Amino acid sequence: MEKNRAIEQLQPVAVWQNFKALTQIPRPSGKRDLITKYLVDFGKNLGLESFEDEAGNVIIRKPATPGLENLKGVVLQAHMDMVPQKNAAVAHDFEKDPIDAFVDGEWVRANQTTLGADNGIGVASALAVLQSKDLTHGPVEVLITADEETGMFGAVGLKNGTLKGEVLLNLDSEDEGELYVGCAGGINAHISFAYKEEPVYHGDVAYKISLTGLKGGHSGLDINLGRANANKLLFRLLKYLVSSFEARLASVEGGNLRNAIPREAFAVVTVPEEGQDDLLEAISEMEAIFKSEYASVEPDLKIIAEEVDLPEGMLPEFVQDDLINGITACPNGVLRFVPEMPEVVETSTNLAIVKSDGSHVEVACLVRSSVESMKEELCSMIESVFSLAGAKVEFSGGYPGWQPHFDSPILKVMSQVYADKFGNTPEIKVIHAGLECGIIGSAVPGLDMISFGPTIRHPHSPDEKVNIATVAKFWDYLTAVLKAIPAK
Repeated sequence: MEKNRAIEQLQPVAVWQNFKALTQIPRPSGKRDLITKYLVDFGKNLGLESFEDEAGNVIIRKPATPGLENLKGVVLQAHMDMVPQKNAAVAHDFEKDPIDAFVDGEWVRANQTTLGADNGIGVASALAVLQSKDLTHGPVEVLITADEETGMFGAVGLKNGTLKGEVLLNLDSEDEGELYVGCAGGINAHISFAYKEEPVYHGDVAYKISLTGLKGGHSGLDINLGRANANKLLFRLLKYLVSSFEARLASVEGGNLRNAIPREAFAVVTVPEEGQDDLLEAISEMEAIFKSEYASVEPDLKIIAEEVDLPEGMLPEFVQDDLINGITACPNGVLRFVPEMPEVVETSTNLAIVKSDGSHVEVACLVRSSVESMKEELCSMIESVFSLAGAKVEFSGGYPGWQPHFDSPILKVMSQVYADKFGNTPEIKVIHAGLECGIIGSAVPGLDMISFGPTIRHPHSPDEKVNIATVAKFWDYLTAVLKAIPAK
C-alpha cells in the first residue's frame, strides 16, 4: 500500500492539522523550549490568556460560550513531551528533526521512530477546542504538562491555585471506548557500581555484541505481553560467556528510557585470541535459544558479534561479576496481578537502563504498583539484590497512584453521553501505566477526574501507531462531553 503522508487532510481536520504541526517541532522529554513557545504563542494568537508556570507547564484559558458561564469549569490535560525511540537503521535526531509521519491504511505511524501520538493527539485535540468558534462549552482551561515521560515533573510542580476548573479530562489514554478512573503509582530505582578500569590483557581480541530487533514498548501498557527485555537477555549471555570462555566485560549500554522496555543492548567484551571461535559459536547458540524462547513475540531478535579495536580498559573482574549477578537476579516484568481482576497488572518493574562510562555502571529501573505496600516490597527486593552486589541503591521521583472513585459525577455524565451517542456502554478501567491524574489530584484537591483517548498501539517504540477512525470518534465524544458538563 502506498504511503500517503498528508495526515493533515484526515478528519477531523482541525485535530490532524494541529498534530501535523506538533510533529514538526522536536519535543523529546527535557527539551521543551520550542514546544513551550509554540503552545504559549498558540493561545496568545487566539486572544486567550496563555502562560508558562514555574514548573514549565503551559496553561491556556478560553471563556465559556455566552450563556454557559454557570457550567463547571473543565481542564483539558495532556503532556507536551514525547518518547524518543528509533530503530538503529534510521538516522534521526529527536532534538532537531521533525517526525516523518504518514498514513498507513487505518493507522498513522512514523518512519522507524516513535510517532508522538502519545500524547500529541491529546494536545492537538485540546488545541482544536481552543481554536473552534462553533463548539458549545463552559469555561475551559488547557493544561499541557512538561516532561511527563521522564518523571511527570510538570505535574509534580503544579501549584495549588493555578487551575480554576472543577473537572479534569486527561486526554492521555490509549483505548477508545474505555474510561480510566485509576492508575498505578511509581518510583525510580537508581543503582550505581563504581570502578576503576583495569588494563586489557595483551593477546586478547575484542568483540562488540549487539542484541537488537526487539519490540520494546511502554513499560506500563506492554509489560504483560511477555516481550523480551534486551538488558536481561544481554546479561544472561554475558554470564555464560564470562563463566565459560574467559570473556571480560569492557563496556555495556542497554536501554535509554525508564518507561520504555529496552529494545537494544550492546556490550564490548574481550577474550583470549585462541578462544574467539568458541566465543562466536556460543553467541550463535544463545541466539538460537533466545529465538526459540521468544519465537512468537520477538520474531526479529538477533545478536551480532563483530571484532573491534581493543578498548583502553575493562571492568575489574569482581565488579564485572557483581554487576552480572545483580542484573541476572534483578526482578523484571510483572510481579503480581490484581487478585480481584486477574487481567490487570498490579505490580511490575522495568529493568530499563544499564550503561557504563569508564568509572561507573548506572542501572535504572521503574517500579509501578497500584498498592503502595507492594511498591515498597518490590523496591526492597531490588535494594536487597544490588546491595548484596556491592552497589549503591537510591530511589527517587516517587509519585502516587490515582485511587478509583466509581461514584464520580463526571464518570456518570461521560458514561451516559457515550451510551447516548454510540449506543453502547464504555468500559470502566484502572490502568497500570502512570497517569498524571494522581499527582494533579494531590495538588488540586477535589478535582473530578477521568482519562480517555483514541486507540494507540505500541507507544514508546518505533512501532507506535494511532488508529484514524478512533481519533474522529474521540473528538466527537470529547465535544459532546463538553456540552454535557453540568452546572456548578
